[in-house]
Formats: sequence, structure tokens, C-alpha cells
Amino acid sequence: MASIFTKIVNGEIPCYKIAETDDFLAFLDVNPNSKGHTLCIPKNEVDKIFDLDEATYNGLMSFSRKIALAIEKAIPCHRVGVTVIGLEVPHAHVHLIPLHSMEDARFIKKETLTVEEFKSTADAIKAQL
Repeated sequence: MASIFTKIVNGEIPCYKIAETDDFLAFLDVNPNSKGHTLCIPKNEVDKIFDLDEATYNGLMSFSRKIALAIEKAIPCHRVGVTVIGLEVPHAHVHLIPLHSMEDARFIKKETLTVEEFKSTADAIKAQL
């Protein structure tokens, strides 16, 4: 069965898209730790990040770096944190989280955003790419 991220890649589930290439997709997390929390995924569904072939792994990290630099320009924060956990969705993904404090990295406190806030946040990050 396809993961929720594969369904997003296939257009079956909408997302707040930040960037897309032939191999990768970046979109806002709909349950964000902080405003601008973005997920970067390979389009090919592989469960564990270290099971990606080396070229895809390196490509995902390079793609994530570009997105993180755009987030830093668009979202006021101390820095953009990078987290790979992978337990909640069986599809390799990188969390890019604008950090204001260590609490933003804990996956406990969540932000609530309106549809308009999600759209404007996605647009602000895209404008920095």
C-alpha cells in the first residue's frame, strides 16, 4: 500500500508544495513544529533513509539544503534544524524545522496555521528559491 507521501507525489492528496524536481518533492508539514516546517522526500518510496541508494541519498540531502537556505531567508528563526526520524510514515523524509528554541525540535508542541497561513508561508519560501 502506498504511503501518504506517495499519494502526495501522485497528486491523490493535496499539499502545500515548496519545490519539486524529477526525483524529489518539498512541501509544508501540515502538523508543523513551527511555521515553515517542511518535509523533503524522494519521489520513489523507500522506507528507511539509509536504504536509499547513494546517489538518491546525496541528491535528497542536496535538495534539502537548497530548501533549508530558502526557509532561512523566508522565515525569521535562529536556524533551520534537520531531523530524520522516519517512524511516523514509512517513506524516507527529511524534516526542515525553523528553530526559535529547542522546543521546536521536540515534536511535542505543534503550530496551528490557517489555510491562508500555509499558502503564504509556502509562497514566501518558494520566492527565496
